[in-house]
Amino acid sequence: MKITIVGTGYVGLVTGTCFAEMGTDVCCVDVNMEKISALQRGVPPIYEQGLDELLKKNLQKGRISFTTSIEQGIEDSEVVFCAVGTPPDEDGSADLSYVLEVAREVGQYMKSYMLVVTKSTVPVGTAQKVRAAIQEELDKRGSKLTFDVASNPEFLKEGSAVKDFMYPDRIVVGIESERAKEVMNRLYKPFTLNGHPVLFMDIASAEMTKYAANSMLATRISFMNDIANLCELVGADVDSVRKGIGSDSRIGSKFLYPGIGYGGSCFPKDVKALVKTAEGKGYSMKVLKAVEEVNQTQKSLLVRKFLRHFDGKVKGKTVAFWGLAFKPGTDDMREAPSLVMIDELLKAGCKIKGHDPISMTECKRRIGDVITYCHDIYEAADGADAVFLVTEWNEFRVPEWERVKKHLVSPVIFDGRNLYDREELRKAGFIYYGVGLK
Repeated sequence: MKITIVGTGYVGLVTGTCFAEMGTDVCCVDVNMEKISALQRGVPPIYEQGLDELLKKNLQKGRISFTTSIEQGIEDSEVVFCAVGTPPDEDGSADLSYVLEVAREVGQYMKSYMLVVTKSTVPVGTAQKVRAAIQEELDKRGSKLTFDVASNPEFLKEGSAVKDFMYPDRIVVGIESERAKEVMNRLYKPFTLNGHPVLFMDIASAEMTKYAANSMLATRISFMNDIANLCELVGADVDSVRKGIGSDSRIGSKFLYPGIGYGGSCFPKDVKALVKTAEGKGYSMKVLKAVEEVNQTQKSLLVRKFLRHFDGKVKGKTVAFWGLAFKPGTDDMREAPSLVMIDELLKAGCKIKGHDPISMTECKRRIGDVITYCHDIYEAADGADAVFLVTEWNEFRVPEWERVKKHLVSPVIFDGRNLYDREELRKAGFIYYGVGLK
């Protein structure tokens, strides 16, 4: 079975590589020649744990190939996955221009029956637009070829995307014909043999499921951050509260960790898009509007604590950033809390030294040399007036605190992830600030 993946970002490249690993013949298409050239050499454009090894292995096996030509890419393919970006427009709605361009090109070049599957995160109703775009191109050709459309949203976490694809909690597929269902069943058979369920539903429900899932997770994060902020005001300990509510089987413990807000390519974009979808139907998503508001405010939390600690007299002070990416396991800087904090501190006249195991190149691409990039956390701390723990990388978990203290001008730690033992640090002579802690 041959399939085509259009788009080689996080979703497309992981999807194509993992399908190839299961024995499927995969061709990946992207308009970026530089990216395709690198992929043909086995060099992925993103950092994702385990991806580079799988990519090189399947290139050597001849199970995955790359091209800039969609005409060449879809030749002899039975299934085409659209995994291009859907960036937010200025009003927060999802930009479908890339998705619809793929649909038009499929309509121009398809030579036999084809199942066109939307893998990108798209608003409810997108499949109808995709169908119309394909059919319009077929009509221009005077072609009687038939096709189906389907929705197969991804539920991949950056940093563990390969594992999530190979061992999914569930596989959601929206279809509107038995033929499409049969094709998707064949494609996902290796996964169902391992006990991973495929949930078939109508296309609109599949499209909504993706947005609803991400919005629920974002809601839990903002809820806990709201609770953490209140805990500080009333003298409660959010870590105890988190354990207390997380032990309730109706709630569970996942995504109940307070911090400095969510970022990345999915949660911020999807919450905004779902709010805009509702507004288009005359409905207000009041909960999600509050989720977004809390998240934006939370990204400045450490800066507010920093300003209070120094009574607002921070001009000329140096802050060490431990971590820059929005989460560990990825180099993704999209909507990263660090970018908000960097901007606010620079405006306050501060200097910033930062270290991240993976994302410093990406950070420099985005903001240039406005901060100093350091070899490790100790170099970042050298001469700093405070440390901001921004990203909870494993290698940051057990620093040599006495060594850190010697480097710092003042021993102040602002822990944005509640990673460290506050009592241990206080005994070591540090002033410690966490999130929602007494």
